[in-house]
Amino acid sequence: MKLLAIIPCLDIRFVTVILLMMGLSTPGQAEITSLDSANIDDVLNNAGVALVNFYADWCRFSQMLHPIFEEASNLVREEFPDTKQVVFARVDCDQHSDIAQRYRISKYPTLKLFRNGMMMKREYRGQRSVTAIADFIRQQQVDPVKELHSLEEVNTLDRGKRNIIGFFENKDSDNYRTYEKVSNILRDDCTFLAAFGAASESERFSGDNVIYKPVGENIPDMVYLGSLTNFDLTYAWAQDKCVPLVREITFENGEELTEEGIPFLILFHVKEDTESLEKFQHEVARQLISEKGSINFLHADCDKFRHPLLHIHKTPADCPVIAIDSFRHMYVFPDYKDLSVTGKLKQFVLDLHSGKLHREFHHGPDPTDSTPGQEENGGEAASSPPESSFQKLAPSEARYTILNRDRDEL
Repeated sequence: MKLLAIIPCLDIRFVTVILLMMGLSTPGQAEITSLDSANIDDVLNNAGVALVNFYADWCRFSQMLHPIFEEASNLVREEFPDTKQVVFARVDCDQHSDIAQRYRISKYPTLKLFRNGMMMKREYRGQRSVTAIADFIRQQQVDPVKELHSLEEVNTLDRGKRNIIGFFENKDSDNYRTYEKVSNILRDDCTFLAAFGAASESERFSGDNVIYKPVGENIPDMVYLGSLTNFDLTYAWAQDKCVPLVREITFENGEELTEEGIPFLILFHVKEDTESLEKFQHEVARQLISEKGSINFLHADCDKFRHPLLHIHKTPADCPVIAIDSFRHMYVFPDYKDLSVTGKLKQFVLDLHSGKLHREFHHGPDPTDSTPGQEENGGEAASSPPESSFQKLAPSEARYTILNRDRDEL
């Protein structure tokens, strides 16, 4: 814009005021809902899709985003006038630090997507322009369920993807509405398909039916046995199938996984070494299923992630290696050969939660009379923004960290 070229040294807040006065910025009808602890659950739970701007007034990038976000809201409202179908909302994180902490907001501004009150794992990281934000919302309105017109189409599915298929008598039913709601939330993790009426009749011998086809050929289907009118049960079953217990960390998803705000338990292995991965997956399921939600179970390619290995004085030649990244330090599982010893891997994770790993990292082995769970001075601060060791990679490796180059840290 020519105005900005003429006065490049002006404070961005002053420029914004000028733009508003000249009528070059936000139209007056912007419908941005301000969220606080009193209304946030009601607003988000009743919104099909909500895009929430977590901001701080002192942050210059937050100031720059405000008029763009408002104009995008106006544009989207013209296309989707139902105020419960799409909601644009904002949270002043200085005024409502409890909400910022609840959603693990560590950078300003952060745009988070919610569906029916549930925060999606992937935040908005596209261009901060009116067009890009509006396009993102349009994409969220695309039906994630692909309709099958014959059962023969099932035989041509891509078995390299996780497929969930529903067989329904018709679309206008509570069963299908639950399925549709689940598919919207998990659209990035699974492919959802559905057949109706005559096309699904042979699969509905005991009523509407949902199956999961795992990745790979000749692997048996898994049938959902719960009530399709129960959203919580249906979602829990589908999430278990769509989101693996042990996920792969890559340069593309590393920041996204860090933003989930819980530590990493990582198996570093050579890509061709599927045996150690299968063993790790088995032991995680056997020993650590109760810890799901308190730690992320991941595996990483040793060759690609050489730099994090350097933090623990390892190289790809040492793989397989198991380590915890607490966002402060990386702790090495003493001996990979002990992976299958009952309780060893679980105790390693419990020692993270109690603070033992941190204490021993700084002060050496605990004395025998130490009290589990106590922190020495200098212990990890729970309120500090998480920074995974995967975010400390060399610039040539940490491609995803560039996404944060234009955001203010807390």
